[in-house]
Amino acid sequence: MAKKMVYLFNEVKGGNTTENIILLGNKGAQLAEMTFIGLPVPPGFTITTEACTAFYGKGKKWPPGLESQVRKKLEHLQRKMGKKLGNPKSPLFLSVRSGSYVSMPGMMDTVLNLGMNDESVVALAKQTGNERGAWDSYRRFIQMFGDVVMGLEHSDFEVVLDGVKKKHGARYDTDLNTENMREVVKEYKKLVKEKKGVSFPTNPWKQLRMSIDAVFNSWNIPRAVKYRKINNLRDDAGTGVNVQVMVFGNLGWDSGTGVGFTRNPSTGTKEHYGEYLLNAQGEDVVAGIRTPKHIDDLKKEMPGAYKGLVKIFGVLEKHYRDMQDFEFTVEKGKLYVLQTRTGKRTAQAAVKIAVDMVKEGLINRKTAVMRIKPEQLDQLLHKQIDPKAKKKEDAVAKGLPASPGAAVGKVVFTADKAVKMKEENEKEKVVLVRTETSPDDIEGMNAAEGILTARGGMTSHAAVVARGMGKCCVAGCEAISVDEKKGVFRIPDKDVTVKEGDLVSIDGSTGEVFLGQLGLIEPGISGEFGEMMKWVNGFKKLGVKANADTPHDSKISRKFGAEGIGLCRTEHMFFKPERIMAVREMILADTPDERKKALDKILPYQRNDFKGLFKVMSGMPIIIRLLDPPLHEFLPREENEIKELADHMGVSLQKIKDTIKGLEEFNPMLGFRGCRLGVKYPEINEMQVRAIFKAALDAKKEGYEPLPEIEVPLIGSVTEFVMIKEIIKRVAAEMRVRGKVKYKIGTMIEVPRAAITADEIAKEADFLSFGTNDLTQMGCGFSRDDAGKFLGIYVERGIYKRDPFQSIDQEGIGKLMKICIEKARKAKPGIEIGICGEHGGDPESVRFCHRLGLTDVSCSPYRVPIAKLSAAQAAIEDEKSGG
Repeated sequence: MAKKMVYLFNEVKGGNTTENIILLGNKGAQLAEMTFIGLPVPPGFTITTEACTAFYGKGKKWPPGLESQVRKKLEHLQRKMGKKLGNPKSPLFLSVRSGSYVSMPGMMDTVLNLGMNDESVVALAKQTGNERGAWDSYRRFIQMFGDVVMGLEHSDFEVVLDGVKKKHGARYDTDLNTENMREVVKEYKKLVKEKKGVSFPTNPWKQLRMSIDAVFNSWNIPRAVKYRKINNLRDDAGTGVNVQVMVFGNLGWDSGTGVGFTRNPSTGTKEHYGEYLLNAQGEDVVAGIRTPKHIDDLKKEMPGAYKGLVKIFGVLEKHYRDMQDFEFTVEKGKLYVLQTRTGKRTAQAAVKIAVDMVKEGLINRKTAVMRIKPEQLDQLLHKQIDPKAKKKEDAVAKGLPASPGAAVGKVVFTADKAVKMKEENEKEKVVLVRTETSPDDIEGMNAAEGILTARGGMTSHAAVVARGMGKCCVAGCEAISVDEKKGVFRIPDKDVTVKEGDLVSIDGSTGEVFLGQLGLIEPGISGEFGEMMKWVNGFKKLGVKANADTPHDSKISRKFGAEGIGLCRTEHMFFKPERIMAVREMILADTPDERKKALDKILPYQRNDFKGLFKVMSGMPIIIRLLDPPLHEFLPREENEIKELADHMGVSLQKIKDTIKGLEEFNPMLGFRGCRLGVKYPEINEMQVRAIFKAALDAKKEGYEPLPEIEVPLIGSVTEFVMIKEIIKRVAAEMRVRGKVKYKIGTMIEVPRAAITADEIAKEADFLSFGTNDLTQMGCGFSRDDAGKFLGIYVERGIYKRDPFQSIDQEGIGKLMKICIEKARKAKPGIEIGICGEHGGDPESVRFCHRLGLTDVSCSPYRVPIAKLSAAQAAIEDEKSGG
């Protein structure tokens, strides 16, 4: 016996369950649910998503048993309605719509008015007393069926329709009379015959069968596939097919159609929101042929239908306990609901709706917290390009959305130019455009409103630093070709050249690049957002810290609720113009004494930097990572800068060049960096530690509570860690810190060897912190700067579920992390273990860290609320599953 593949709407009770949504698709499940609660839903049946999957499994053929089940349910509908599909005297008309487990608006196909032919159109005219409406429905059916099912171009039909309107002096479709509509139908049939070589099908069963095939096939049309990819949706779910008795909104001025939202999806305000058109069908509302009216205007034009509509607003919200987006049709004064779904909304609206519904008693706080998508909060925390401005301008290029927000400014091609323009005019806004950025560009990046690079990925230098600064960034925009020497970038595909000083607008949330100045809108952080975050703090178990290197970043971190600094990268402090020369002297020194002399110049700067952090973050821990990057990153690359350094130090140009060449490495990320610098040149770490303790003692004297946690980077062996730990302890003893400042000594777990020997390391360390960017790089064998060339293909082909530099590779690197945690906590129960890579701001990675039992995560200041919300949701999910 064939598996049940077709369900009447009234056969399903409790349709709004996860199981039913997966089986019937969201649209089918909600049609069943609305039928069950007594709303005026036209009857119908749903073909399951399993049937769709079987259809593809059979080479796009109906699985055994499907035809007989469809015919049986169709017969039931015919008996219920007292009409029959294709009957010339009392015909039944149907709509055929798609519907997967998640709403995919407009991505798949729909057919309306099915059952129309030369006989049934006459019968419809007699039934309704509206001959024009009947012929309008017929021409709409031919157009939609021809487009969706037979593959003709929609525009070809529009050309025919426009020709008839022009011929008869009609401005709108509604201006065409019955005879005009007959003419359109005749011309449409002629078009189908010319384009496809066959006559338009008149057999209603054949129409139905072909339409069901078309909906199944629409699951894999390019726009649907792309939508699923963008939204990380399943490709194997399939779509349901909803076959429903047709109701007509185009039978005169006592009929109409519209879309309603139970609350304002932009602001979240509790009000009637939506639009409608009289004497129209659904596609007219969104097509823009006529301007729709506000939904409350229906009160004057159709008081009875409006009264029913207001009741539906209330019933839907009370039943679903969420904002609903629904479609309705009025046929000859009678109101019907055609579908409902959870309405898409802005971040601002999502937060307001969730908080308001708690106050109204519709939902509890945990449900409210689970309603907000963590990724949405980016909209609340960064400036955005005004959507109205976007509608008027087309993007000229698109890269990776590396850091959210938007920026408008004059194009500059060097960091120095960005700094200079900002110094000359504090209000000047620039966008730094580079082939790729390096640590040398840090000041220019700070001065810029946003960064645009031709190369690099989501974890490139530009992306990581921009996110930490809260700057907008579009990275890896391969459509642009940057010529920094000539001061231009070109977009060959568009024949566009942008010169230094030209205005551009970039959208770091979408990766789009626009010419000229587009309007920006300020982030809308409302009172509801603050209230929501209080609930979040009450539910989460995972600590959330921020990656911050400056007092400014630290203030932002505290503003957004960070519970400390999880990563302070000390090397970023070295690039300021007044310090970089001393750093270069230190690198070029021939003896320890010369090196210490140069380091003595740096110490006061570091001391002030740390003191500023301790004051802002008083009472909160600050993990300060000792110098990590390879030394060659601090040396000049341009000839004029090399000569300037040689003149300053009084050495030959050749000596500088020889030193630079001597520091070059084939793979710097696996080379002379991290703790290896301190092992060979202990005086570097000694200076940094001395600066940390001096700053802490200074801050303590001024009444602040510094809590430094000194972190040793890139260890692979416990012996390396102990060597640097001894330096720290020695300096602490010399400065008599004990009893005055509470401090800890810990390390980063970035090297796989460190992860699998964590039991040895934990015995010596006060805390551990995963550097997941490097751990991923070394664990997967990828160079994160080069992996962008193939990782997209790997994700597309299912080798990795997501880019492992964007979201933790739970099946691989995640297992390495689990081994590390188990070993470390067996050796030292309760040891604090966190992560401080960019993964700390990725919602799925945060949930994974919660499941692993980490102490905390650390992310850029602007992603702290996102990480907190993700942590709270993970805790709530854990509680539900009994974890």
